[in-house]
Order: sequence, then C-alpha cells, then structure tokens
Amino acid sequence: MGSLTDSKITIAVIGFGIIGPRHADAILQNDNLALVAIVDPIPQPAASKYSAAFYQSIDDLLASPHKPDAAIVCTPNHTHAAAAKELADAGVHMIIEKPFSTSAQSGRELAAHLEGARVRAGVRTLVGHHRRFNPYAVATAEAIGSGSLGRIVGVNGLWGVLKPMSYYDAEWRRTKAGGPVLINLVHDVDLLHSFLGPIVRVHAEKTPSRRGFESEEGAAIIFRFKTGAVGTFFLCDNVATPFGWEFGTGEDPRFPLSRQDCYRIFGTDATLSVPDMTRWSYDGCAVKSWEGEMTSQRLEVDAGVAFERQLAHFVGVIRDREEPRCTPEAGLAALIVCEAVKKSLETEAPVDIEPYSL
Repeated sequence: MGSLTDSKITIAVIGFGIIGPRHADAILQNDNLALVAIVDPIPQPAASKYSAAFYQSIDDLLASPHKPDAAIVCTPNHTHAAAAKELADAGVHMIIEKPFSTSAQSGRELAAHLEGARVRAGVRTLVGHHRRFNPYAVATAEAIGSGSLGRIVGVNGLWGVLKPMSYYDAEWRRTKAGGPVLINLVHDVDLLHSFLGPIVRVHAEKTPSRRGFESEEGAAIIFRFKTGAVGTFFLCDNVATPFGWEFGTGEDPRFPLSRQDCYRIFGTDATLSVPDMTRWSYDGCAVKSWEGEMTSQRLEVDAGVAFERQLAHFVGVIRDREEPRCTPEAGLAALIVCEAVKKSLETEAPVDIEPYSL
C-alpha cells in the first residue's frame, strides 16, 4: 500500500445500508481520502452516485485492484467482528461502526485480535462513536473538564423516537441484537463515559412492548458511576417525542431539528443543559442557595460536522499524527455497559459491572 504520509488514503465503505452513505458523503468532503470501493452483498442503487467500484464481499474487495488502505465497517451489528478481523488480517486500517460487537465476550476477542494486528502490522482502528466529535459533545466535555460545573453529582438523559415499521424490514433488527440498547443507547453510554468516566452499576426497567419482536423497545435506566455520581436515562424507540441527540443537535439531516435538550448535567456549582448549552448557576450571589436568583449563560459551540471531524481524526491516526480518541477498548467498554443493561432488563434486578478500561 506504500507510504500514507502525504499521498491520498484509499478507503472503502463496507455495508451500504442506512449509515454507509453518510460515511461516503463525508469521505467526499476530505481531500486526504479517495473512495475507491463500496461493498455490499446486494447491489445498492444509492451506490451509483459515487465513482467507486462495487463488490459483494470483503473477499472480492481484497482480491481486487481496489484493495484499500482503510475501510469503514457499516455492516449489521452481528457481522462487525468477522468483517473487522478479515480486514485487520489484510493490513487494512479501519473505523468499526458501533456497537463494537454484539457481546462482551466477542468484543474482548475482537479487541485482542486488533491489538495483535496493530503490533504485527501497524493496523490502526477507530470505533465509530462519531458523537464524540460533535461540537456540542466537545463543548460539554470541556465544560465538565474545566471544573466550571463543580463536582458532578448527577446526569439526566433522554432519547426517544418513533421508528416506522419499515425500519424492521431488515430481519436482524427484530432480534436481540437489533433493539435500541445496542443500536442507540450505546452512543449515549459512550458519551457518558467521555463526560463522567466508568459506570459500575446499572438498573433497568423495560418499557411496554408494542411491536412484539424479540428486540426490546426501550427502558428506564439508573447508572452509578465510579466517581459516585448517579444518572437516569429514558430510552424508547416507539414514542412520539422531540427529545433526543439527533433532534436537539441537528446532527442527522434525516431528522427534523427540535432544538430540545436531551442531557442535563448537575454539578455543585452549576447545571448544564445540552445541546442548548445553557449553564445555570448562582454566580454573583452572596449566598448560594435555592433562595438566590439563578443566572444563565449560553456556552459557545464551534461549527463542524461530526462524521467529517471523525474522518479527519482517522486520517491523523493512520498517519501516526494522532492517537485514537475512541479505541477498541472504549468501544468494548460501551458494549459491556449495554450488555449489563440488557441483563438487568432480563433479570429485573441491578447489575454490578466488573472494572473495565476506557
């Protein structure tokens, strides 16, 4: 593949369902990348708009003249591990879409496999928790890290949507791997990790099922963090609501912008609501208490598109100019917490989580 220091990095998109085209569009915005191939077992009409070769399997791609320097794995959740191992063994750098895998055990095996490929062949891997690169997430992490909220005591989160029945035309989404815990909550867990650190206990109660599929439809969840902070989170994909990361931030152009907040982070000095980025405090009060008048301040947020920022970072990682911000270990950590949530849903009891790395 030659030196990637200055030349364009060739890249392929593996899987071209819902998220694949978004990655392809972001690739076209990056002057350091060249989209050379799209891989999907079924010919996809949407792929015709890109000047890229089309292959029906990773085997076909790797045996072709278009074998890439890098790839983005966007296949169904249960195929992530097999696809990533095949690419790693071929020396291909990659972004693996979340969830990292579908179980903690398979995730551990994949992380070990990728570490071996990194040591042997310098293969670099980024887990596709793109929200970390969203300007609202960056500003939130900076506010927490700066200490301007004081000690974080708690967090409240919301993510609710009304998915159409056509979403479940893909059979795998009706299985245990296809519910909102692994598909959607995994994003929020990763953000909570980046904001507040490891989670040590979860307790989840299942929302009522309307569709009758094997996949869960939602949950009310309590988190306890290693720091001692606690959090609540409501997750559901069969309710009519404007509350959720995509609606509040406008990150996904497919969904209407509501500008409603979806996180509230409670500190001893101030509370921050996200993504309206309003910081509420008793700053200026002689005595800080509930009898004082709170003041609000809107925090500034930089411009930028999360997928494009993630790709720019990936280029830096491949060229050894940056360390991955979301490593396989971080991807595994989010998976471990989501698995604990699913276990709590099944047992109707709290689940303590063994220590893990971020």
